[in-house]
Amino acid sequence: MRYFIDVNSQQKAYLQIYHQIRNDITNHVYKYGDRLPSKRTLADETMTSVITVEHAYEILCDEGYAESKERIGYFVTYREKDFVPVGETAYALNTIKENYIHSDEEFPYTVYVKTMRNVIAHYGEQILVKSPNSGCVELLQAIADYLARGKGILVSPEQIIIGSGAEYLYGLIVQFLGRDRIYGIENPSYEKIHSVYQSNGAACDLLTLGADGILTSELMKTKASVLHITPFRSFPSGVTASASKRNEYIQWASCGNRIIIEDDFDSEFTVSRKNEDTVFSLEPLRSVIYLNTFTKTIVPSMRIGYMVLPKELVPAFLQKVGFYSCTVPIFEQYVLTELIKNGDFERHINRIRRKRRQALKEKTPFC
Repeated sequence: MRYFIDVNSQQKAYLQIYHQIRNDITNHVYKYGDRLPSKRTLADETMTSVITVEHAYEILCDEGYAESKERIGYFVTYREKDFVPVGETAYALNTIKENYIHSDEEFPYTVYVKTMRNVIAHYGEQILVKSPNSGCVELLQAIADYLARGKGILVSPEQIIIGSGAEYLYGLIVQFLGRDRIYGIENPSYEKIHSVYQSNGAACDLLTLGADGILTSELMKTKASVLHITPFRSFPSGVTASASKRNEYIQWASCGNRIIIEDDFDSEFTVSRKNEDTVFSLEPLRSVIYLNTFTKTIVPSMRIGYMVLPKELVPAFLQKVGFYSCTVPIFEQYVLTELIKNGDFERHINRIRRKRRQALKEKTPFC
C-alpha cells in the first residue's frame, strides 16, 4: 500500500496522512493540477474513516497545497514558481476574505496570578538577580521544548534570544545585519516594522502584497538582501502566504547573501487542525531568523518576545550585539517559564483555537 498509518506513532492518523501526501506533493509525485486520491479510496487504503482523511485534506487546503472542487475532488495547487509570475494581483483591503473569527477571550487572570505567586514562593530571592543577556536558561529551554512540540522547530536554547517585544528585536536585527543593507517589507504591513528599521538608519523597499504573499514580480526586481515577512495573517491585510509562496521565499533567500526575517505573530491562533509550517522549519540553508511574542497569546502587558537564530549565525550575533543586557525582568521570565512548563499556555491556545473553529463553522455552514 502507498499510504499507511503507523499504529505505534504518537502522531494522530490524520496528521500522518497529511504529512505523507504533502511530501508526495513537494517531491512532485503529484504535480500542479493533478487530482489527489478520493477520500473513500484513501480511507480504505489507510484503514481509517473518511472523516479522518477529510481532516488531512482540510489542512492541505488551508496551507495551499490543494483545493477542493465540489463533487469532483481535491487537486494540487502547490507549485515551485521559480520566480515566474502566474497572474498575480495586488492586495486590496476590500477583497480579503476573513479567515478566522476574532475572540476577545484573554489568558485566565486567576491562572496568571496563581503562577506569579508560585514563582515568588519557588524561586525566592532568585527573582532579584540580573538576567543573562540572552535570557534565563529556564525560559530558553522551555521555549525550545515548546517550539519542538508545537511548530516542528528543532533548536537548542543557545539559538534563542529574549527581548521586550518584537520592536526591540527588530532593532537588534538591524544592528546585527547592518544598516547598509536594504530591507524588503510587505506593503501594507504593521507600520512599526518600517518605523523601527528606518529609525535605525536602514533603507526599506516596500513590496506589494498579493492574495497569497509578496508578488513574484516584486521579489524579482527588489534590491533588498533582507526580507521581512509575516507569512501568517499579515497585518492589516490578513493575507496568509500559501505553501507555494513560502517555497518562493526560500528560493529567494538561496540567491546570494540573503536573510529572511520570519515574523510569526498570532500564528498560534490558527483555526487549522495543526500549526502552520514555518519558513524557518522548511528552509534548508539556515538563512531564516524566526520571531514571535507572547503579547497576543497571553496578555499585552507581558512584553516578552523571542527570536531564533540559525545555529551558524549565533557566534556572530553574540560577538556583535551579545553585550546588550536582556530587557525582560527575570521575574517575568520565570512566570512565563512556568506557564509553558505546566501546560497552562498551550491549554489556553488550544481552548481559543477550538472556540474559533466552532465559531467559524457556525458562521459558514457546510453544504
